[in-house]
Amino acid sequence: MRAMILEKPGSALREAELGTPSPDPGQVLVRVLACGVCRTDLHVVDGELPNPKLPLVPGHEIVGEIVQCGAQVEHLSAGMRVGIPWLGWTCGQCDYCKTNRENLCDNARFTGYTIDGGYAEFTVADAAFCFPLDESYGDIEAAPLLCAGLIGYRSLVMAGSASEATHLGIYGFGGAAHIVTQVAIHEHRQVYAFTRPGKKSHQEFARSMGATWVGGSDELPPHPLDAAIIFAPAGPLVVAALRAVRKGSRVVCGGIHMSDIPSFPYSLLWGERSILSVANLTRADARSFLSLAPKVPIRTETESFWMSNANEALDRLRSGRIQGAAVLVPNW
Repeated sequence: MRAMILEKPGSALREAELGTPSPDPGQVLVRVLACGVCRTDLHVVDGELPNPKLPLVPGHEIVGEIVQCGAQVEHLSAGMRVGIPWLGWTCGQCDYCKTNRENLCDNARFTGYTIDGGYAEFTVADAAFCFPLDESYGDIEAAPLLCAGLIGYRSLVMAGSASEATHLGIYGFGGAAHIVTQVAIHEHRQVYAFTRPGKKSHQEFARSMGATWVGGSDELPPHPLDAAIIFAPAGPLVVAALRAVRKGSRVVCGGIHMSDIPSFPYSLLWGERSILSVANLTRADARSFLSLAPKVPIRTETESFWMSNANEALDRLRSGRIQGAAVLVPNW
């Protein structure tokens, strides 16, 4: 099979011919139909996340068709379309798994990081971590739901209920933000979108998604925020968000990697404000969000690239030149 592989962090992906994998018991072989390009992919490729599997096939927003089921797979069958997210396997035995916190599993494996992912013709996945997708979504449309959507949804839940966090700030308006904004508006929240100062295209995008107010990350909103979610991997935004939220509010960091948070006066944290991070996702998150998405209904804004042009897609995302989400489509 053809695939785009990472041989060394900090280097470009290389197109290669690999053997088509076979599913072990409990696994499925999936023909990739589309794979989203997530900022976490950038963190892996750029070496900001340590110890990836090498060589590695990146990609963890996978939409594909099951070609073959391994032994002991009973709830899925060949021909089914499924989504494969970042969390690819958990042990089920550690304290976190036993207390419904499998996203924190000490032994977890991750798609496109410690397991080969979806920048390829085929991939193998644990059947327990594959999810049927609503037929109302095309392959390209569905791909961003598998991480941008899931992590955004988990971040929104952690920010507080709609009654607790009516005035919601979102810092960094890209793939995750444009999805979670639609969920927030569906829940009758007001969204205040913060972008890079002067980034007019992203600000217009946020307005088109229904944001109540749009401004630069160096601005204060016209109303104190009940909660804030940060998707951009910039530590100084934590301080900016603390300045914008009222007492008793949460600042939720929705990324797996972030630059250092600068020092700030304790007065910004005082008043029972809190800073939280979101780590991975759970299968319960996936089931809840993927059930909710067609009911909103969530519309994903995408820009598609041939799989062999993965480096271009990553470069465009790295420089902030993607509106919404980039999605790779196999062209082999």
